Order: sequence, then C-alpha cells, then structure tokens
Amino acid sequence: MQDPHRHLAVLGDITVLPIMATPHEYGPHLRARIDPLICGVGPVEAAAATAIALARLEAAGRLPDLVVTLGSAGSRRLDHAAIYQVASVNYRDMDASPLGFEKGVTPFLDEPAVIPIALRIEGIPAASLATGASVVSGDGYDVLDADMVDMETFAVLRAARRFGVEIMGLRGISDGRDELARLGDWTEYLHVIDAKLADALDMFEAQMAR
Repeated sequence: MQDPHRHLAVLGDITVLPIMATPHEYGPHLRARIDPLICGVGPVEAAAATAIALARLEAAGRLPDLVVTLGSAGSRRLDHAAIYQVASVNYRDMDASPLGFEKGVTPFLDEPAVIPIALRIEGIPAASLATGASVVSGDGYDVLDADMVDMETFAVLRAARRFGVEIMGLRGISDGRDELARLGDWTEYLHVIDAKLADALDMFEAQMAR
C-alpha cells in the first residue's frame, strides 16, 4: 500500500479519507478533486485496506475527521445513474440464525443488523444499502430488503469504527434494471456517475465551508 497521507483531502474545514473500490469508478471529474485510497473489491479487501491506512495515519497523528466511501451500486428500484447517499448499511452475507442470532447480526458484536449512517449532504436523496461479497443481478434482488447493494461499505464502516472515525457513503446506481451478462453492463454508465459524484463532493464541501 502506498503512503495513505497522499489520499487525505480537505473539504470545507474537515479532513477526509476518500475510499473507492476500483479505478474503473474513478473518472476525470473525481480525479480533479480527490486522490482516493483504492481498496479493492469486496468486504475482505475493503476492510484490510481501510484498516491498514487508518492505522498508519493514526501512528502519524493524522487520523481524518471522516471517511467517505464512494463509487457504484446496483439497484432494481432506484433511478439508474442517479446518486444516493447511504442512509443505513447491513452485511447481507452474515447469517448466524441457526445459532439463535438475528439474520444480519454479527455474533458477539454490539451492532444491530442494520447500522444507520447519520451524516448527510443536503439535497441528495438517501437510501438503504446492503454490502456483500457477491454481485447481485436479476432475481438476486428478490431476497434483499435494501434499496441498493455494493461490496465494500459495511467493511469500510467497521474498519473506521475501530479508529473512532465516522463515515459517509455516496453511491451511483450503475446497474440492476437488467440481468448482468458482462463487465460492460456495469461500466457503461460509470462516466456519468463519476461526474455526479464529483458534484456531490462539491455540494458537501460548500456545506462544510458554511
């Protein structure tokens, strides 16, 4: 991992660590504003990369005020290519119900199945999100009760909480209307999402400056 200090950005009067899963989601509009930590795809890679970066920043006395996780998400019910902030997140892969735990609750962890995220940007709609290690497509949405799905946000949240750092999530809906059949079904509208995510960061920076 490269030095995480270079990924820190100042928005308004706060220091943030932006995190994205892949360079595919990091287009020219975001490149003009941030240099995010690229954490990799899925909960394991996201948790490991976030924890390592925050540990190094803590050791240097430079923990950020906020972690911002941003990128794409899938949804069958939200507007395609629109931007949503994460209102709550759950870990859709976690199921210890045969042991008597509520589905989605991690055993012996003092967290609910659905974790609310309080920080919001005025003017951007909020939606619930479910994180897991699989790509959801077609009928896979039938068993989910969240508005959108991704593969990293819950892991980033858990890592950030270990360091007492709050998070905010921003997601653009890249797919979900149709069955996924190829990589291009995901990447087709990432350039539109890139521009809208950049606009959302500008809104956030303006609100922080006020």
